[in-house]
Amino acid sequence: MFRKVKKRHSSSSSQSSEISTKSKSVDSSFGGLSRSSTVASLDTDSTKSSGNGTSETCAEFRVKYVGSIENLEFEMSKSLQEPLDLINYIDAAQQDGKLPFVPADEEMILGVSKYGVKVASLDQCDVLHRHPLYLIVRMLCYDDGLGAGKNLLALKTTDTKQEECSIWVYQCSSSEQAQSICKVLSTSFDCALVSDKS
Repeated sequence: MFRKVKKRHSSSSSQSSEISTKSKSVDSSFGGLSRSSTVASLDTDSTKSSGNGTSETCAEFRVKYVGSIENLEFEMSKSLQEPLDLINYIDAAQQDGKLPFVPADEEMILGVSKYGVKVASLDQCDVLHRHPLYLIVRMLCYDDGLGAGKNLLALKTTDTKQEECSIWVYQCSSSEQAQSICKVLSTSFDCALVSDKS
């Protein structure tokens, strides 16, 4: 599902009705941090609801929560269409102290299903974050650039009126885990689109 493509500068945004999961090699440098890594990106127009899918399965992953930037104006979101733009924005937020560089030690369970993404405590007694599928605009994973082999998972969501957007950042244990999350979410979107058409 993932394919290697060369980094290119493009002013065009993703097609509004098409979901693309792709892998890009990116080079970004900000505030002394340099990065050369593979980015897995899931892009959607966030206009499709989850419908009545037939699968009830939920894939679960252990992650750590880095932080979030919430209630950004939707116009700001339009400037964060490309993976590299979003990565650089997160880097800037970390440099400015709006996001930490490393997460807290507490692990959480990130579950992906046809309904969206749910982040809960390890015992799953407390639901910390819930991101409905139809409000997810983009999900991407990339190396955190700190040299420890950790990957960050960035999730961009909008509200029901599409007036604001938020960015949620989680740390994965490996690039394989991060890409697996993107793949599972892509499958969830595919199931939702098939359900909508049926």
